[in-house]
Amino acid sequence: MIDKIMRGLQDVTEAFREQTTNIGEGAKARTEKLIEDWLQVFPKLEIYGLEITSFALGVALSPSIEVELVGKHELFTKERIKEIIDANRKNTILLSVFNTINTAYSFHRKTYATLREPLIVKIKVKLSPEIQVFIGEPMIQ
Repeated sequence: MIDKIMRGLQDVTEAFREQTTNIGEGAKARTEKLIEDWLQVFPKLEIYGLEITSFALGVALSPSIEVELVGKHELFTKERIKEIIDANRKNTILLSVFNTINTAYSFHRKTYATLREPLIVKIKVKLSPEIQVFIGEPMIQ
């Protein structure tokens, strides 16, 4: 009887291990595809005036990349951002970057704070991408 229980527990443990591996492999494949999509966008961001200053690769259960881009505020007026957004309506990645930049500038204007150089865009590409926009160099990172 104890042997049957032990075999049952081993079967459950093995099934759980297989499920975890399958989920991990699926997440890894989706993340790798997402990273590939983003890698194609970074040259376009440089064309628009955002220069890559830092690039990092993270390897774990799910790989990730972290990229920092820097630009000058004068290149990203309201009108220019609108033009870029209008020209890239079908590129959801570029749209997400420039909509985030646009929103950051909008919120910054509401603070009446001085516009400090540089414009910094930090992008973390993982299963759930994250975009941060800094106006001026952050003191705490």
